[in-house]
Amino acid sequence: MARSSMVRKEAPTEKPDPTIRAGGASQSLPDLDRLIHERMRLGIVSALAANQSLTFNELKKLLRTTDGNLSVHARKLEEANYIACTKSFEGRMPRTEYRLTAAGRRAFEKYLDHMEALIQAMRER
Repeated sequence: MARSSMVRKEAPTEKPDPTIRAGGASQSLPDLDRLIHERMRLGIVSALAANQSLTFNELKKLLRTTDGNLSVHARKLEEANYIACTKSFEGRMPRTEYRLTAAGRRAFEKYLDHMEALIQAMRER
């Protein structure tokens, strides 16, 4: 007896309503930057915004994460041109250093503005 393959239809996902109602008035908020919003990537961007640059090991220690986890998230930020990576050697030891790019700083400031607007709207409720 032959197996029939079942096609499973995914239900369309609803986009969250970016409208906040405060004091009876509706206020539309811009889309949240999902790339920065993820916890580890937010930590990376925040740490680099507060420092001119940080090494891989400094970030790993600061964020209390593993090599693999930091690598994956840093690569995503690098691909988006939010951070820049410089590789060099100190003696025979490899050194990877990260810094926030101008585009990354703008994206982070926009993200903070968005979060501040959200907080303000919620306080006005």
